[in-house]
Amino acid sequence: MPPASSPPPEPPARRAADPAEPGPLPADAGALPAVPGGAAPRPAPVRLEALEQGSSLGRDAWRRLRKNRAAVVCGVVLVAMILGCVLVPELSSYRYDKADLKLGAQPPSLDHWMGTDYFGRDLMARVFFGGRISFAVGIIATLVSFVIGVSWGGVAGYFGGKLDAIMMRIVDVLYTFPFLILVILLMVFFANDQTVLYRAWKVMLGVFVENPADPSYFPIFQIVVVFAALGGISWLTMARIVRGQVIALRGQPFIESARSIGVGHAALIFRHLVPNALGPIIVYTTLTIPEVMMTEAFLSFLGLGTQEPLSSWGLLASTGADAMDLFPWQLIFPALMLALTLICFNFLGDGLRDALDPRIRKD
Repeated sequence: MPPASSPPPEPPARRAADPAEPGPLPADAGALPAVPGGAAPRPAPVRLEALEQGSSLGRDAWRRLRKNRAAVVCGVVLVAMILGCVLVPELSSYRYDKADLKLGAQPPSLDHWMGTDYFGRDLMARVFFGGRISFAVGIIATLVSFVIGVSWGGVAGYFGGKLDAIMMRIVDVLYTFPFLILVILLMVFFANDQTVLYRAWKVMLGVFVENPADPSYFPIFQIVVVFAALGGISWLTMARIVRGQVIALRGQPFIESARSIGVGHAALIFRHLVPNALGPIIVYTTLTIPEVMMTEAFLSFLGLGTQEPLSSWGLLASTGADAMDLFPWQLIFPALMLALTLICFNFLGDGLRDALDPRIRKD
């Protein structure tokens, strides 16, 4: 007789559901509006592509600068003028220094779009060639002032104390001299052929040319003196700006961290402090270029800057002003080019100032 089979085991009793305990989650947690029991809904998973990407200071500044139409248009105009000054004298069929005494002064025509000067030289070629010198003076002299001002202000602001006091008192003393008069004195004493500086220039020029004493090289020497004189005087405000920025940054944690790992003084100044103060420095540099160009134009107007046969906008305006009643085009065209350049640099500088201002919040 077969043994009686045991009854099947009873299934385990279900535990009573706790109303406060959440139930199992489905695979798509984002589709669950709420958990059982009336608890707060679970947030949907955040997708990485939905996160807002960070933006650097340079990117934000470029975005704000593009919104400033006046600054963008002025920047494009400046680039076009620089390209014109580089290309027009090379592509023109008339040289800036080629005279035609039979032609004389002629008004604008199809052959000479800006007319000619007293000696029959094409004014368009001379205006654009003069733009080379005017832009070169503005940019190179500003770079000289940039190097001196950033170094001077960075060292004074970083070390502070007595060194800062001595260095800034020197700046204050130089501020007491009239800027233009000091530049004129430098030009009078150094931009002549009887100085030690000119003899050193001939020695250095002899490395590149066979006859460095050729008088045709003397106007180039005067241009170099203009570079040095303007750049050597216009760095004072730059030094003050850099000093103030360095003083504000030298106590920041990233400077203390760099100092704690053994970074030297020079690296702290020029690799950590100055790059973080570039905003105001760039703005002031942009505004210094037109100031230097205007000063060079005034010096050339007085006969202390660019000399014949070279040309600059100031020299052309000076010669054009002498015959403004008879030949007005000789003054109008170089004056318009100079005025347009100064206006564009000022608008561009204002746009950069607004774009690099850290107090402007992100839109």
